[in-house]
Amino acid sequence: MGNPIMRKNETAARRGRRARLTGRLLTATAGAIGLFAALPALAETLVVKNFTLIDGRGGAAEPNSAMVVEDGRIVWVGPSTQAPANADAVDLTGKYVIPGLIDTHIHMGNVHDLTQDERFYTTENVEADLKTYASYGFTTVAVMGTDKDSVFAVRNAERAGRPTMTRLFTAGQGIVFRGGYGGVPGVNRPVANAKEAATEVDAQAAKGADYIKFWLDDELATMPKMPPEISKAVIDAAHRHGLKVFAHIFYLEDAKRLAAQGVDGFVHSVRDKPIDKQLTDAMKEKGIVQVAATLSREAAMFAYAKPAPQLNDPFFQQSLSPEALRLLASPERQKTVASSPAYPRLPAFFDMAMANLKRESAAGVHYGLGTDSGPPGRVAGYSGHWEMELMVKDGFTPGQAIQAATEYGAEVLGAKDLGTLERAKWADFVVLDANPLQDIRNTRKINSVYIAGRKVRSVTQ
Repeated sequence: MGNPIMRKNETAARRGRRARLTGRLLTATAGAIGLFAALPALAETLVVKNFTLIDGRGGAAEPNSAMVVEDGRIVWVGPSTQAPANADAVDLTGKYVIPGLIDTHIHMGNVHDLTQDERFYTTENVEADLKTYASYGFTTVAVMGTDKDSVFAVRNAERAGRPTMTRLFTAGQGIVFRGGYGGVPGVNRPVANAKEAATEVDAQAAKGADYIKFWLDDELATMPKMPPEISKAVIDAAHRHGLKVFAHIFYLEDAKRLAAQGVDGFVHSVRDKPIDKQLTDAMKEKGIVQVAATLSREAAMFAYAKPAPQLNDPFFQQSLSPEALRLLASPERQKTVASSPAYPRLPAFFDMAMANLKRESAAGVHYGLGTDSGPPGRVAGYSGHWEMELMVKDGFTPGQAIQAATEYGAEVLGAKDLGTLERAKWADFVVLDANPLQDIRNTRKINSVYIAGRKVRSVTQ
């Protein structure tokens, strides 16, 4: 197939050949499309051609497409016949190309096998998790409030150049009510009142958090719930810093309260009862997004009370250690899951999450795709593909599920140069061996993954 990337140490003759090819490309396309400026002589260029394009914007697939990438960004995408005919290129005949997928709700770095503990949070483990997400085609993730401060160095290094791992957005340490639900002990510093909450938001903003996250839940009436004055203080403080603020919620009444207080998004579905027109109207009027419905999270909460089919799926197995797989398959752990006091209620919470996402979509509420993966039993990378499958079972089309994980996810995060395959955006994309618009499970048939125009290790390699 040959190396598609022209490196900066190419010979003068090779540079001249490339300049002639570029000239022919500009002549052939500039008049009709008006997209090109002259390419720098020493730019790193990738050409991929002869694939079917699914660009993330929800439109029809475009057969016989090509893409030209320079220094990690797309400079042209369109018919293969207009790509530079004699350039070194990757021929993707018979393949399908989708944008890099985006998971708008994850946690990372704190789990080893199936044990969660802050002592596991190291830069090495964070980077290992980011590489796992990339291998599954999730080229951007948003961590919802359980990162240590070392995450900012990783994120800043990515943004200073061209990343070779999944792109990272982070809330730093999310806001937890003292004695209440949420966070990871040793990572999050619980707050007791509105003043402490605002101070903690100030601290996360000063560190460079991309958004603020907080937990509003009582874990099925077993823990104290964050009072209204504290949630209001978190929201107001975040907005003073120009940051969006996203909330973990469970109950409809809490979602309504936060909508009135000015929250920007919910990172789970309402799961206690059907949402109503009052909430959907407020979400549309105020631009409140369903950041993530986390359907796969709800399913995973009870899936491992018995031998789960995915335990024998190589696509699932590759994101877990042998010990984690052994534990998930063990009768002892299955018995532990099934004996939880909440276990009989969990399937109904899953059904309610499914129904409420569908209600929001029908009402015109904006949404992304997120999984809450990362904690024990909620599997990095795999969960995102499961999430798309569950969306389709919920009545969404495969194209809508992909759009939730691409264009809509980028909109949720404010990532204007990600999410779709268009000129000037980063060339983060996934090459598939089968058409995902015919069967959403074909997103699992990964041929290769590219981040900023460079191929990275995929789960199939």
